[in-house]
Amino acid sequence: MAISASDVKKLRDVTGVGMMDCKKALQEAHGDFDVAIDLLRKKGQKVAEKRADRDAKEGLILSRSSADKKMASLIEVNCETDFVARNDDFQAFGAALADLTLAHTPADRDAFLTLSLPDERTVETALTDMTGRIGEKIDVRQVAVVSVDKGQLISYIHPGSRLGVLAHVSGEGDLETAGRDVAMQVAAMNPVATHRNEVPADVIAHEMTIAREAALLDGKPENIVDRIAQGKVERYFKDNVVLEQPFVKDSSQTVEQMLTSKGVALHGFTRFALGE
Repeated sequence: MAISASDVKKLRDVTGVGMMDCKKALQEAHGDFDVAIDLLRKKGQKVAEKRADRDAKEGLILSRSSADKKMASLIEVNCETDFVARNDDFQAFGAALADLTLAHTPADRDAFLTLSLPDERTVETALTDMTGRIGEKIDVRQVAVVSVDKGQLISYIHPGSRLGVLAHVSGEGDLETAGRDVAMQVAAMNPVATHRNEVPADVIAHEMTIAREAALLDGKPENIVDRIAQGKVERYFKDNVVLEQPFVKDSSQTVEQMLTSKGVALHGFTRFALGE
């Protein structure tokens, strides 16, 4: 039967699939719109199965914030190549997924995959469909939704959308400016904790062991090895605890000193880096 251009366009508007694929699906379905949609989704599933073992480490880090900045989210939407990451359809798809994070506040990635888009498809189904449309594995690697009672959550997405940070700050100062400075610090320096007491005990013990063994190999006397190792651990804190790090915009002060001078306190952060 003859397939009209308007029917092809209608199917493309619904599925986002290319015009030729839509025309073929309608021809195979003898003009039945619903059957054509099912055919295209089955094709998407086949593509997804073939690419299931592919690495999808490119894509976008996106953020959403509530009006009062008491809630904010980060999401990593992945594809296989940077070329697709810059594709308008992929970016629009990522934005739609990011919008869901605040609307439904999923507890984790698994919960997020069960959410429904406005067209009633689940996120999991939409990812499969998008894989079929684009021809690359499309995935969501991680999702975080954070809410706070006091202060604000300041979000920062690094240019290129490959890295994003949420910083939880409070105080009487300019939270937006201070929070953004801290978020940029976290983005650049990749700290492991906000305060030193948040560094896991096994990590500290590991650093102590390495430092002791290095000191002994250097021929240091046994009676001062522990003191040397403790000094190395202090250095680890300065390098890896954000409040103890030198402030990247002014290394003459620590991040904590900078925040204190502005009347702001940092309570925590969340950092997503693409593919990590």
